[in-house]
Amino acid sequence: MKITKLFLYTTITILAFTGCKSIANIAVPKGTVVAISAIAKKMSLTDDESQNWQHLDLIKDSIPGMSLEKAYAFLSGKKGKVVVVGVIDSGTDLTHEDLIGNAWTNPGEIANNNKDDDENGFIDDINGWNFLGSIYKENSELNRIIANPSIADSETAERAKIAYDKTVKDAEINKQRYGEMLAGVSNADKSIKKHLNKTEYTKEDVLAIKTTELDLVQSVNVASQMYDFGLSSMQQAIDELTNLVVNAENLLTGNALKNNYRTVLGDDENTMETIIYGDHKVGNSIKTELHGSHVSGIIGAVRNNEVGMNGVANNVKIMAVRAVPDGDEYDKDVALAIRYAVDNGAKILNTSFGKGYSPKKEWVWAAIKYAASKDVLIVNAAGNDGENIDKEFTYPNDSKDFKIEISDNVITIGAMSANYNENLPANFSNYGKINVDVFAPGVQIYSTTPENEYKKLSGTSMAAPSTAGVAALVRSYYPKLTASQVKHILMNSGTLIMMEVIKPGSQSRENPDGEKVPFTELSVSGRVVNAYNALLMADKMVNRKK
Repeated sequence: MKITKLFLYTTITILAFTGCKSIANIAVPKGTVVAISAIAKKMSLTDDESQNWQHLDLIKDSIPGMSLEKAYAFLSGKKGKVVVVGVIDSGTDLTHEDLIGNAWTNPGEIANNNKDDDENGFIDDINGWNFLGSIYKENSELNRIIANPSIADSETAERAKIAYDKTVKDAEINKQRYGEMLAGVSNADKSIKKHLNKTEYTKEDVLAIKTTELDLVQSVNVASQMYDFGLSSMQQAIDELTNLVVNAENLLTGNALKNNYRTVLGDDENTMETIIYGDHKVGNSIKTELHGSHVSGIIGAVRNNEVGMNGVANNVKIMAVRAVPDGDEYDKDVALAIRYAVDNGAKILNTSFGKGYSPKKEWVWAAIKYAASKDVLIVNAAGNDGENIDKEFTYPNDSKDFKIEISDNVITIGAMSANYNENLPANFSNYGKINVDVFAPGVQIYSTTPENEYKKLSGTSMAAPSTAGVAALVRSYYPKLTASQVKHILMNSGTLIMMEVIKPGSQSRENPDGEKVPFTELSVSGRVVNAYNALLMADKMVNRKK
């Protein structure tokens, strides 16, 4: 999580990064709609639209969603097969009212009998596996390398040392800067609560405030800025900023290097001698599992059940694999989580997480290749730092040199907003003409959170499951298509955006207007995911073969 260049970039606690390098491999069938001309919606989104914008249609609704209504109209009368999607994340509350109907259940396991009934090595793994046990908080990978440089190769260790020294040098400035921002946001929050005479309020409540009182005007402006950054509430801004202040303090005191959260797990993260650890508790309905629950709902919340919201995909089962703590995930956990999901039937994996250092990246690359050998598609979020990941180190990825793929089963997703104008790409989204494949909805996405709740969150972590849901639709109704073919269908069939936009991360105090670039320069495809187009292309490919 970062607040940089005066922007609070994301509402989530776990970032994601990776790389994919080509758009070729399949031809675009004649008649496939891949570029359109549309007029941007001028008015503010209605409540219904704001909770569902990612499913709407650019032509019909003037909102650049994924055309889900058209997609399901196209699928009318067609029969699909169930697709298992592995959500490798912080944990998922699969007892949620809108998820329980689509929870994956291991057919070979008997619940809670303390036996490995299907003999896959994992006891009572009814809905998935938890590689973290009781761990929820973790260190950054940077701090782990500084505390023990021997875990990384010399090049990575040296890069980490340079970055850490700079981080410590900046910590005093950051402590003051974020402290001042925290004080401003906290004061604005108190002022708004006092004016509204309630302890909880919505964005709509804030925007409806009409006043000439200077302090209140300033408070509304602060809150509006937080909402513009993609945050769903002022409390989230306070939590984010508090965390940043604490992190700065821990760097200055050296406390950031002292904690060893892994001890309770009883596993050595630097060897593969033990590959089964943790437990079967993939979701305990606690708030720290908000991220995985939100991701899961975007993909597969039960559709048309008159509860909550609709996920993108029908015919889907969510397998929860817990491997991502509040902090940086371990490469070992990620590699084993990928293998677990693949071995237990997942055909699509969603990996909405990431970090800047990966001391055991070879383990993850080997797992990605293993997934490719089993025809499994990995949908990975590009990350939320507003950076060009053709130049910045980001992990997990599928390339050793930023250019050449190790396999063709990973698709990397940038985040876009509901604004069909220069603000289309999310200001926090990573981008890259080589290493980001396509963009998808990732700003203020409404989805499931623990204990039968729902929230709007923003991040490439939301764009990835939006895409994974479309991939699940394609694999459900066109199961003969390979993971690689589905990847390139999603890239080639997306709506081509022919306009200049503000490059993510380019706005600052010195340059509030940011830098304008063609949207086509932000990804390999220059497109945004469209479910209807993807299904149309898949149908033409399959029927052309017959």
